[in-house]
Amino acid sequence: MALDKILSIGGKPGLYKLLTQTRSGFVGESLLDGKRVTVGIRSNVSVLSEIAIYTLEEEVPLREVFQKIKEKEDGKKTSISHKAEKIELEEYFFEILPNYDEDRVYGSDIKKIIQWYNILIDNNISDFVTEEDAEEETTSVASAEEE
Repeated sequence: MALDKILSIGGKPGLYKLLTQTRSGFVGESLLDGKRVTVGIRSNVSVLSEIAIYTLEEEVPLREVFQKIKEKEDGKKTSISHKAEKIELEEYFFEILPNYDEDRVYGSDIKKIIQWYNILIDNNISDFVTEEDAEEETTSVASAEEE
């Protein structure tokens, strides 16, 4: 399942899978307990594929951050809990994304990213690289081999 079908709903814990759209919003299913919720159009909803993390140079899509965590953890859950101390979370995140903007990425953001990653792994959602990214990677590998 792609990240464009996974939602974060303001005021509700965890992540939700988009099931269907309605005239007044949509229906989502919690990835934590499977309960369904109806969410109005005015609710604060973020699609994970649209979220990016600030770095000193650019914004990095959340899927790329998840991919870096996956590579660091060999596809398993994180070695650190999202409930760890702020300094520990920052040190862990620095290993994943060394150039993240410490002034604009807060401890609460890092907690969410780690918690979301673990929820996705628990639900066997671990394909963070899009087809576009895979094609670019293949192209750059082919170019390197030609040289």
